[in-house]
Amino acid sequence: MDTSRPLVLTLAARATPEEVARLCALLEGAAPTDVICDVGGLVHADLAAVDALARLRLTARRLGHRLRFRGTGGELRLLLGLVGLADAVL
Repeated sequence: MDTSRPLVLTLAARATPEEVARLCALLEGAAPTDVICDVGGLVHADLAAVDALARLRLTARRLGHRLRFRGTGGELRLLLGLVGLADAVL
């Protein structure tokens, strides 16, 4: 795993299934590395966002990446903690 330069992804204002599929495709094309997903632009911290982030995290793990979330607001941080993804928050 190359940890010298992390791959940085940015999630759009809405975490749609199409957006998650696009980000997962980027992960599939990269060698295993550290990945930072900037979620600061998310408009709503809701279960749809948590579902999208969980799917992204599962894909990253399956491909050998270590994914972490940057820019989480208080509500999203709380939701991620409730579903067991608090360890992925920077």
